[in-house]
Amino acid sequence: MNKPFCVITLAVLLCFTFACQNKAEKAELEKFRTQAKVEEQNKGIARDLFKAIDEGNAEQILAFLADDFALTAPGIIEPLGRDMLPQLRNAHYKAFPDWRHFIEDVIADGDKVVIKLIQKGTHEAEYEGIPATGVKATMPAMHLLTIVDGKIKEMFAIEDYLGLNQQLGMELRLKEIKK
Repeated sequence: MNKPFCVITLAVLLCFTFACQNKAEKAELEKFRTQAKVEEQNKGIARDLFKAIDEGNAEQILAFLADDFALTAPGIIEPLGRDMLPQLRNAHYKAFPDWRHFIEDVIADGDKVVIKLIQKGTHEAEYEGIPATGVKATMPAMHLLTIVDGKIKEMFAIEDYLGLNQQLGMELRLKEIKK
């Protein structure tokens, strides 16, 4: 009589153990699915931001940005706030009216999104003191975005402005050193 009781107890214990393990696995799987969904949404937000930039839709650009948005890049000493992005866009597109972003790759990990892209446009008006050249310029770029609650909080941009300026005719020379 003791053996059946032990077998039943063991069976119940095993069922309970597997049921708990299954719940833990389900919770982990749900967590993974939720993160994957957020990452896909963040990738979409990043793509849509560059589409809004190309279309010149300042209202939509600002809608993607958090109130405390900060843009940083090599050469920028102080981070730029959200209102500066449409202004920068308009100044650049004045010189390159057909400027477009061609996204090559988008990678998301948690709240971070990395975008590799190529930018192209024709230099049709003065840019940084360089008169219009008619050059069809290409500039590669990488952007690292931090997206929190569906809004872009930070953007770190690495863009090849030296290469762009060289395409427009700028030359690099060593400075003359006075002895």
